[in-house]
Amino acid sequence: MSADLICIAGYDGYFKRINSAVSKLLGYTKEELYSRPLIEFIYAPDVQITIEARELVYKNKPLLNFENRYITKSGKIIWLSWTSMPVESEQLVYAIAKNITHKKKIEEERNLLLTNLTQINKKLTVLSHKTSHDLKSPINNMLSVFSLINISKIDDPETLELLEILKLTSEKLNKTLNDSINDLIENEHVNTQVEEVNLREALDEILASIISLINDSEAIIIIDFDAFETITFNKAFIKSIFLNLITNSIKYAKLDQVPHISIKSRRMNGINQLIFSDKGLGFNLNKVKDKIFGLYEKFHDNDDSSSSGIGLYLVYNHITSLGGRIAVESKINQGATFTISFKY
Repeated sequence: MSADLICIAGYDGYFKRINSAVSKLLGYTKEELYSRPLIEFIYAPDVQITIEARELVYKNKPLLNFENRYITKSGKIIWLSWTSMPVESEQLVYAIAKNITHKKKIEEERNLLLTNLTQINKKLTVLSHKTSHDLKSPINNMLSVFSLINISKIDDPETLELLEILKLTSEKLNKTLNDSINDLIENEHVNTQVEEVNLREALDEILASIISLINDSEAIIIIDFDAFETITFNKAFIKSIFLNLITNSIKYAKLDQVPHISIKSRRMNGINQLIFSDKGLGFNLNKVKDKIFGLYEKFHDNDDSSSSGIGLYLVYNHITSLGGRIAVESKINQGATFTISFKY
């Protein structure tokens, strides 16, 4: 009655007795299984290692969790995990096996996913280096231009204000770029470093770097860090999370409304969380829930050339790479809420 495969095999290489699970799984009748050497049922690439393992059993050495593949009568390949005990005086081997085909399939899919992620990470690293290299020259040129401008000759207050904003934004961009380059170089040699990060300070840096975008969109941003204002995390990661979520909320605001964004900290069941919500276009979770944090995924018809589909992918990887979790709730035209749970 056992679902596991139970059998007795002789030192001559033939099955002597099997339970019904063996016949049911392999698709052969018991007569067929008894009449042929069991080595004939083994998948060809695994025959040699099976012979070597069997020789050890014949030397009175028990076999524990030995894995090999069998071929069913229909031609399907299955994975079995064997535990075999020899009885030398009887010239018999008593064995039990479990079908681990599903487990092996999951392992294969996981390894394929890890391979793909490794390739993606390599490509993103190359892209980051290339982008950083390509941006350094124009930013330095822009900063040089500001140093040449004689503001004493400019009388218009609005023009002076715009120049100051542009200069400040360029300096922030240059600092962010240099920090990113340093992080790239450092992270190629060591694991991602965590530190005590002040959320308000990190957020203020991002808001200052996109002040023109915020002013142009007239975005309303409500901030509440009363629950906690510091978190053990990677500072560059938290700034990237703020940047991508805020710019997404502004980009996908409703056409007839100014962007309305809420960022607050919360402690839930002993876990520190950041709740980021907006009142924008939102999206249909039933359609995109499996793709929401995918690379190059876009969910709105109004995606333009400035939308790369990388933002949420980066947010997800920043959080999960340090043991955190992120959940999303959204409905069309009712905005979106991202709940970030930190490990520390």
